[in-house]
Amino acid sequence: MKLLEISAATAAILAATLSMAMAGTFTKGTVKKVDDKVGKVTIIHEELVDLEMPAMTMVFRVADDAMLENLSAGQDIEFVADRVNGKLTVVELK
Repeated sequence: MKLLEISAATAAILAATLSMAMAGTFTKGTVKKVDDKVGKVTIIHEELVDLEMPAMTMVFRVADDAMLENLSAGQDIEFVADRVNGKLTVVELK
């Protein structure tokens, strides 16, 4: 019984660690343009550490078109970007 409890606890710790490792790093940026017709946003951003990209202005797809509803040019944001099917995509906003 003790072995089962230890195994369950170990599995829970590994799962939590894995989910933290998979979570992306938030990056600061400023929205330059929102193109809701094609589901893209142009962002002037700081370095994308997780993607090893320097600060620049880039066009991103969004993981969910609903993300575009609350964005406007000039707005300061924090976002997580990742490669989704080979395309740079905003996967989280705050």
